[in-house]
Amino acid sequence: MYENTYYSDSVHGPYEFFDAGDFVLEEGGCIRDLKIAYAVYGNLNTAKDNAILVPTWYSGTSKVIGELFVGTGRALDPDKYCIIIANQIGNGISSSPHNTPAPFDMGKFPLIQIGDDVRAQHKLITEHFGIDQLELVISGSMGAQQTYEWAVRFPDVVKRAAAIAGYAKNSDHDVLFAQTLIDAITSDPAWNAGWYKSNEDVHNGLRLHARLFAVMGWSTEFFRQEKWRDLGFASLEDFQTDFTEAYFTPMDPNDLLCMLGKWQRGDVSRMTNGDLPEALGRIKAKVYVMPIDSDMFFVPSDCKLEQELIPNSEFHELHSIAGHLGLFGVEPEFYQAIDSHIERLLAYEP
Repeated sequence: MYENTYYSDSVHGPYEFFDAGDFVLEEGGCIRDLKIAYAVYGNLNTAKDNAILVPTWYSGTSKVIGELFVGTGRALDPDKYCIIIANQIGNGISSSPHNTPAPFDMGKFPLIQIGDDVRAQHKLITEHFGIDQLELVISGSMGAQQTYEWAVRFPDVVKRAAAIAGYAKNSDHDVLFAQTLIDAITSDPAWNAGWYKSNEDVHNGLRLHARLFAVMGWSTEFFRQEKWRDLGFASLEDFQTDFTEAYFTPMDPNDLLCMLGKWQRGDVSRMTNGDLPEALGRIKAKVYVMPIDSDMFFVPSDCKLEQELIPNSEFHELHSIAGHLGLFGVEPEFYQAIDSHIERLLAYEP
C-alpha cells in the first residue's frame, strides 16, 4: 500500500464511498471493508424511479464518465434523472491493490470478476439508495461488460440497458490482446511480482502497455489521416508520448492488472454453465447494443451475434474514425449520436 496522488479527490473527485463490508468474491477470496466510490448527478425522486447507473470502464473514473455522458439537456440529464456513476473495483478509487491495507495489498490483492463489481454495485443501489429498479444501466467498454452482467444477473432490476463497445462474453481475440497488455506490465523487472514501491518504478512496462493499447485502441484510419494533428500534436511520437503514455504512466500497475484480468475473463455465461444463449435469454430489459464501427477491441460483427441472442434488443452501430478510443470523445458528433439513441431508449415503455 502506497500513496499515489493521481487517484486523489483533487484529480478525480468529488466522490463518496459506500462501505460494502467484508465482501466474499466469486473466486473464493474476500475483500475486507470493501469501499465502492461513487458520484451522483441529480436527485433521486420520492418514488425512487428515476435512477440511472453508469459503471466505469478500463482506467476510467467517475469524473471522466460524468464529463462524457452527463449534462443538462443531454440524454443523461441530471435535471430529470439521478445518475449514479460507480467506480469499479480496482480502478484506483474504489478498493484497489494500491490502496488496500496489508496483507491483501499490491501483489496479494485477490482475483476479481465482473460479477463481483455488479454484486457490490447492487448492494450500493439497494442498501444505500433503497432503489428497487433502475431505469437504465449504460456504459462503454468494461462498463458495457458490467451492463450485460447487470441485465443477466438482475433481470428484474434493470428496465433498460445500453451496452456501448463491449461484449457479454469476451472473445478469444480480445483475451489474447488483454494478455499482451498484462505481459507488457509484468515483463518490466521493476514490477517485482507486484511489490514495487511506486508506479514510477514500472514506467517502462506502463509505457509499453500504453503503446500496445494505442495500436488496437485507435483505428488504422485514425493514423492514416494523422488525426492526432487535430488534437494539437506535432508528430506521431509526440502524440504517443504526450497523450497515450502520459495518460497511463501515472496509474498504478497492479490496479491496471486487476482490471485487465476482469476484462479478459468477462463472461455472463458463467451464470449458466457456459451457455451464452441461455444467459442472454434471461434478460428482461429493453437493450440497445451499440458497437463502434472501427473498433478493434469489440468488433461489431461479434456484438451483432450477441445482440441476436437478446430478447427485445436493437443493434445500433456508432461511427467513429477513432476506433475504440472514440469513447474518449475526440469527435463531438460521437456523443451526439449516443444521446440520440439513449433518448429513444429512455422513451421506451414496456
